[in-house]
Amino acid sequence: MGKAVPLPGVQPALLKWARETAHLSLEEVAARLKKAVEEIDAWETGADAPSYAQLERLAYDLYKRPLAIFFLPSPPAEPKPEAEFRALPDADLRRLSRDTVLLIRRARAYQASLVELFAGRSPVAEPLWRRLNLDTSRPIAPQAAAIRSALGVPAPGADEWGAADGDQALKLWRKAIEAAGVFVFKDTFKQKELSGFCLEHPELPVVMINNSTTKTRQVFSLLHELAHVLMRRRAISTFDDSLLERLPPTEQRIERFCNRIAAEVLVPSQDFAAQATVLSASIEALPSEAFAALAARYRVSREVILRRFRDAGRVSQAFYEERKSEWDGQRSENASSGGNFYLTKGAYLSERLMSEVFARYARRQISVDEAADFIGVKPRQVDELESRFLQGLAA
Repeated sequence: MGKAVPLPGVQPALLKWARETAHLSLEEVAARLKKAVEEIDAWETGADAPSYAQLERLAYDLYKRPLAIFFLPSPPAEPKPEAEFRALPDADLRRLSRDTVLLIRRARAYQASLVELFAGRSPVAEPLWRRLNLDTSRPIAPQAAAIRSALGVPAPGADEWGAADGDQALKLWRKAIEAAGVFVFKDTFKQKELSGFCLEHPELPVVMINNSTTKTRQVFSLLHELAHVLMRRRAISTFDDSLLERLPPTEQRIERFCNRIAAEVLVPSQDFAAQATVLSASIEALPSEAFAALAARYRVSREVILRRFRDAGRVSQAFYEERKSEWDGQRSENASSGGNFYLTKGAYLSERLMSEVFARYARRQISVDEAADFIGVKPRQVDELESRFLQGLAA
């Protein structure tokens, strides 16, 4: 096999920019390509250049960028996660994994699709964020009650919530939030400590939650990100409370506020107090089954119930952390997608996005290639995904 011929016209600065924005080191790229670090460095300094095949591998496999971008005169303007997400400490933002960076980029692509599909305007006549504006200086309970009322979700314990496993609850909350104008996506986060993130937009905000956990935890993450949307801010959030201690005071206050809003929306304090009156005065002496019964009423995790007792001063921080650690160890990862591409993609994509794309595709207003671009699949997968989506609506 002959020696690879360097490809003329590739901009070294673009190669370095693409690597750094994918959060990969020179050593990682060299290892993936089975090349010496010095060779990758030579490409980025202009001393050498990759061949066409090598550039394809860099673009499509490692950096997830279109090939043409490497021939631009300079890197395109693109916000960095460190600059736009303030809900994690700076050091943790700089250490975001390549997979997380690519998820953020995918969410931006979905948002760009929405902007194009809806001409930059919300498809909802009166989006939730125009009716409600959260304020950390105001009491939690009435703000959370306003959210729950505006979303029109059933009362706690109502039959409409369905099974106690959280799946029906997640579907109901997600549908209500999308009907209010927020586009909800899911994906598998390889950084397990991250719960989700949101991309603020004056008309088309996007939320993406981590599917790598239980449905009840996803519900809490969804409401937490909704709180960020209603505060008109972008954020990336975590399950790890210890990370909050390293945030600047203002950001720490906002994150704790969003946690409290989510908990209050899911478990209204007045209803919770009524349920708790029949319990033992010593909450810490209760068996796990008691927490599980309350969790089933509100379709949340036991941790959310425990957090409510902690915030009310009925259990200590030490007890909260001990039980949380115990339950975390018992929790198995969510595997509801079953490994089927179409089931997984259908669960991950915003229902409103799919509905709009498939409606336009059915009316021949967009081509199969355009439909594929909007929802991030290959053209040959569009028809099957459309069929399954329509079957799901009819079920």
